[in-house]
Amino acid sequence: MTDLVDSTPGLVGAAVGSLAALGCWLVVSRLRARTPTLDQRLAPYLRRRPTGSALLERAPARAPFPVLARLLAPLMRDGVRVVERLGSPTAELQRRLVRAGRRQTVEELRAEQVVLAVVGAAAGLAAALLLSAARGTPATAGVVLVLAATAAGLVASDRRLALATRRRERVLMAELPTVAELLALSVAAGEGALGALERVSRTARGELSGELARVVAEVRAGSPLTTALDALADRTGLVPLARFSEAIAVAVDRGTPLAEVLRAQAQDAREAGRRELMETGGRKEVAMLVPDVKRYPYSHGRSYLREAKPRPNGRGRSGRAPDRRLSRAR
Repeated sequence: MTDLVDSTPGLVGAAVGSLAALGCWLVVSRLRARTPTLDQRLAPYLRRRPTGSALLERAPARAPFPVLARLLAPLMRDGVRVVERLGSPTAELQRRLVRAGRRQTVEELRAEQVVLAVVGAAAGLAAALLLSAARGTPATAGVVLVLAATAAGLVASDRRLALATRRRERVLMAELPTVAELLALSVAAGEGALGALERVSRTARGELSGELARVVAEVRAGSPLTTALDALADRTGLVPLARFSEAIAVAVDRGTPLAEVLRAQAQDAREAGRRELMETGGRKEVAMLVPDVKRYPYSHGRSYLREAKPRPNGRGRSGRAPDRRLSRAR
């Protein structure tokens, strides 16, 4: 006991020294991380200056607590860097955001992932503390729970983006036949390709009409129609829309009757939707063949068999004698 008491100050001193060394190491590493590199110092002189109008730029979002936002900004930047290393590349995320139809930037998406990860970690820590206080859960299980909740927070934002992309793709595919028919009617009424696109984009409402309005805006800005249609196919990433854009571009270049081409594209889009519906039904066929256990439980079948079984005295459960004519017929 005396040896333990004598060694206690040494252990306390060692712990304090270790904590002081860890704090110094954290301070030095943080200062080194904040020191700008050569690339960061040269970037303002080598970066291309924006050529667009400042009136078209989006106004920066204002936080409700600006002082707290300034204090947490360095931590947020560090979290964004960690998520950027662990997550998808920036180019792929930008392409997925465009396909989902979001006006969100990649940096905003990374910040959303960091916030959701922090919220998940806080929820996991609270659950781990409650389980430890109520049931005496070991610390290892609590750490695993916190890590799982943090990973779930990181994955939640990516999952939402994937669901939004699929939902928008389904909407685009559903709107394609109707928009193609409207374009065919406009062309048959005497409009040109660009005039038909502009008329449909003004009158129709939906995701595809918004994409057509963007095509018209790019053409009005000086881009060729074929280039704008190719950009539409690249943004959406759908094969039927790519065929639709290519058919319009080829018809405009070669002088092919555009109304017939558009009607054919509408018919092909309807056939593709019908084929996808049949494929979905084929995939769900196995699930539809699973018996409904709640309506036809096995225990009820056994009770029915017991009721049908005759008793030793020749009478059933109801007390009536079995029909002799039925037995002779059997």
